[in-house]
Amino acid sequence: MHVYTKLTVFIALLLCCRHGRTLAQGDGFIYKNGQRTFVFGSYYLPAADDTLKEMTDAGFNLFSCRNKQELDRLQKRGVQGWMWVHLHKGITPELKKTVTENAGHPALALWSGPDELVWNFTAHSKLYRKEGIHSVPGAWKKLTPEALAYGRQQAASLLPKLQEAAAYVRSADRGNLQIWMNEAEASDMAYVGDYMNAIDIAGCDIYPIKTRLPAGSTAPRKEIQIIGKATRKWTAISQQKPVWMVLQGFSWNELLAVEPENAVGRPVAYPSFEESRFMAYDAIANGAAGILYWDMRYLTSDPFRQSLYGLAREFKALQPLLSTEPKAVTVTAWQPELSGDNRVAATARQYGRDWMVVIVNSADTSQLAAVVQDLHLLNGQQLVELYGTDEVQVKNGQFVTRLRPFQVKVFATGRKWETANKKGRDYAGQ
Repeated sequence: MHVYTKLTVFIALLLCCRHGRTLAQGDGFIYKNGQRTFVFGSYYLPAADDTLKEMTDAGFNLFSCRNKQELDRLQKRGVQGWMWVHLHKGITPELKKTVTENAGHPALALWSGPDELVWNFTAHSKLYRKEGIHSVPGAWKKLTPEALAYGRQQAASLLPKLQEAAAYVRSADRGNLQIWMNEAEASDMAYVGDYMNAIDIAGCDIYPIKTRLPAGSTAPRKEIQIIGKATRKWTAISQQKPVWMVLQGFSWNELLAVEPENAVGRPVAYPSFEESRFMAYDAIANGAAGILYWDMRYLTSDPFRQSLYGLAREFKALQPLLSTEPKAVTVTAWQPELSGDNRVAATARQYGRDWMVVIVNSADTSQLAAVVQDLHLLNGQQLVELYGTDEVQVKNGQFVTRLRPFQVKVFATGRKWETANKKGRDYAGQ
């Protein structure tokens, strides 16, 4: 390594570690021409320009990129991308080339480290199934001595390289773009915490729709309520960093080519529009700073694709509100009183004189009296339920509403915050 590079990285690391401080200063929004945007993103960057146009017109605003040519395509569409960098390999010629070629590109919003880094050296099934590193399936979950030893060895090798590479990216990128790392929902908390001071945005992926409903069933489909719990967990892991949640844009049976161990025997099972909407707002109500989808490249269902576009249009209409800092609100469910994972969550946003208030019922029981408080700035204001029929008036800093099991209500100061294009919102799942 060149002496100047060594010195630059050393200074960056010194500043990073001094008094436990971090170089990471990101807020979880992406920026263009000084204007910040709430992320509604996709790991899938379609090769066809008409498909990309359809996605960006709907409201997708951030895409995965691997070269300048892909960033050029996004620039033409007026949206942005993140660039993958192999931070865990250290300061390699490849890393320097990627940063040099892409830093400063108008469509580059941030850098992303390797996906699911900790999961891949601790709990991934390939460690047993393909690589023979684990002698028994589920070795990490069982905390076998060999799994623990391999995890320690890999962490000792990879995490210092990640720290050095992240410091190099910060020193070489004059735009001072944020660095994001995504993990599996169940990735080891301790190892993730060991690199958290080097990044700006944490994230986790979680895909709970795995089987279709029995015929005639009206029960909720496969634990969609775990999204809120996962968001709260990763907010704690992130050490006060913003958290992006990566949600389901596929059916598990479609992954035969890339994850056959997870796809074999799976029936077709897509989230309905209401389930996708619930999961997105459940994440936001529990602290998520951005929403992304993996991996629409495998989709064979156009109706499901259109339902995600429908949700993107809803979020696009709310962009001015979603791009503001969340307001703390309190919500109490009295009937029945809930705690723990089965709870009602809420958040609020203010944009000028306009407000939105999101309430999500993560319980499988109706809430006959959900009291939303800390809204004194809205006293006397009438709020309407977007895409619904409920209307409430704020009195004494609060209002009361009712919620069906697994229901989302988004209240706003007017229906101008609704999208006029309702296509895809009637998708019932499969």
